[in-house]
Amino acid sequence: MRIPLSKIAHARSGDKGDAANCGVIAYKEEFYSLLCDALTIERVKEHFAGICEGPVDRYELPMLWALNFVLHNTLGGGGTVSLKLDAQGKTIATAMLQMEIEVPDDLDLSH
Repeated sequence: MRIPLSKIAHARSGDKGDAANCGVIAYKEEFYSLLCDALTIERVKEHFAGICEGPVDRYELPMLWALNFVLHNTLGGGGTVSLKLDAQGKTIATAMLQMEIEVPDDLDLSH
């Protein structure tokens, strides 16, 4: 079945210059492998097409059940020079959580 990522994880985002940083954290340990499978660099880059103009880096944090993404060349130069509405990347996490992913039909979505 397809679900929004928000059903199995929460996220937080911000900025470092022109790069947006987005951490995605599974609600339960068993959801972490689903995150690893679904949130590939390519999939995240595709999800942010037209927003992320540079490469995407992915860092795995298995002890935290989390993935961290750095989306380069995303913020129009960063908070002090950008004319973008979200020059500091605060809404990137919300956009990430709207991504739909495939999960097993029998997945227990309770947390």
